[in-house]
Amino acid sequence: MQFKVSPLTKIISLSGFLALGFLLVILSCALFHNYYPLYDILIFLLAPIPNSLFQNRSNYGSSSFMSDSLDGNSGQGASDFGHFCTGMLVTSGITLPLVFYHCQLINSVSCAMSISGGLIIYSSIVIFSWFFHSSWNEDDSNDALFT
Repeated sequence: MQFKVSPLTKIISLSGFLALGFLLVILSCALFHNYYPLYDILIFLLAPIPNSLFQNRSNYGSSSFMSDSLDGNSGQGASDFGHFCTGMLVTSGITLPLVFYHCQLINSVSCAMSISGGLIIYSSIVIFSWFFHSSWNEDDSNDALFT
């Protein structure tokens, strides 16, 4: 038995989750009168972009992690570059508040709120794209059956 959730319920719950992330980062700035953690929002908003730009949709599920083709034209170079840039941005988003804390620009509570809020922002964007990408694939497969 599969439980179906309407797309409107998904959008509303994910927008609340995203608002919680923004609230944590904004509060980490406003409560301590220091607006350096706002850079964290920018980094976490930019993090999913390289992954979505460079993903290879034609070979999405056909290749495994360690398999390479013999001719070297596997087409995974752009996808790997997108994964690398996304990982670099997520790591930068986590470590930037730690660097600000180490330089004594923000305090520890602001650092923790900024990191947790940024991770919530990034995860809500990823979950949103995962939910609606999987629902679009299901709709495409159902359309193919009826044509």
